[in-house]
Amino acid sequence: MTAPAHTVSRGRRITATVLIVLASLIAFVSTLTLWVDRQLLDNGAWTTASKEVIQDPAVQQTLSVYLVNQLYSNVDVASSLRERLPANLDPLAAPLAGALRQPAERTVSQMLARPRVQNLWIKASSVAHQKLVNVLENKTGQGISTGNGVVTIQTAGLVQRLATELGLSGKLVSKIPPTAGTIVLFKSSQLDAAQNAMAVERALSRWLLVLVIAMYVIAAFLVKGRRRVTVRTIGWSLVGVGLAVLVTRKLVGNYVIGLATTEQYRLTGHRIWLITTSVLGDIGWAAVLYGALLILAMALAGPTRPAVALRRLIAPVVVRDGFVPWGAAALFLLVLVLWGGTHALRTWWGIAAAAVLLALGVVAFRRQLQTELEPQAEQPDTPQTKEKPVLT
Repeated sequence: MTAPAHTVSRGRRITATVLIVLASLIAFVSTLTLWVDRQLLDNGAWTTASKEVIQDPAVQQTLSVYLVNQLYSNVDVASSLRERLPANLDPLAAPLAGALRQPAERTVSQMLARPRVQNLWIKASSVAHQKLVNVLENKTGQGISTGNGVVTIQTAGLVQRLATELGLSGKLVSKIPPTAGTIVLFKSSQLDAAQNAMAVERALSRWLLVLVIAMYVIAAFLVKGRRRVTVRTIGWSLVGVGLAVLVTRKLVGNYVIGLATTEQYRLTGHRIWLITTSVLGDIGWAAVLYGALLILAMALAGPTRPAVALRRLIAPVVVRDGFVPWGAAALFLLVLVLWGGTHALRTWWGIAAAAVLLALGVVAFRRQLQTELEPQAEQPDTPQTKEKPVLT
């Protein structure tokens, strides 16, 4: 006799489906909070992104134009030239200052390719980012002011350093005001909203992912007898979430880049967007990868002819020799860790979670193969025929 199939009520199936849909929507939101937490608010990730940004040639070119504009706005370059020219050539000072703007931009661009200047920019960016996060978390950050109704970061030190590198006189460099290169981050009317958003993001980034996993587990638990199909659906949902994140990154990036007024700024904006959203892209591809692995695992455990034939082929080895499945799982985990293609695989807790899930998968798969082998073991090796009575 075969065991009766488990029947799942219509209410349970609907509840499981609703849980999967809601969990997928929450998973999409959680990817955004994870990106903000891991890249935009993490100082180490921000410093790494700043390094990639300043090493990009397109960014160097655009930044050189900005810095030269700041210098010309705060320093009388024509006056500096007039001091060095003979008195009869004073009228040429202003035209020469204008003619030197493009060579100055090329000089600054070459300077920005030097590791020493890049480190100056990276350090300034890292310090400014940490102070900004302190302000958003209602902590006091030295170097960030909230006067006159705005929150600003002062970068006059970098402008002065570049002015010195360009060969301007120390007298003129010392006259560069502290407000040179000031970047306005928030207006006072926006600060409270930003701080509230920070508090919400901190709470969501910690619990949304836990909620998603719990909802997926409950959905699979509710439909005993249809769990393989349900887990496969969860896999497809993860693939959908990952693709939605990647598409959103692309569309939002195109919109933001489209706001640039010139082609040069669009190219620079494209490079900066790709760098500053790299973690978001990693999360999207990670969701696709994990979903695809779930789908493949459920296909291997399914009733299709190729799956059944493959299970029959490997069942004797997997069930009777425990070293083979556990060794294969350990090798697969090692390959994943060495690859490190997702953020979780670069953290101890992510590796531990992957190890636990692989162990549970090996146990479940061996149990399924053992169950499928039992009916074959009960069958006799050779058919027995009933002897007919001999009539005498």
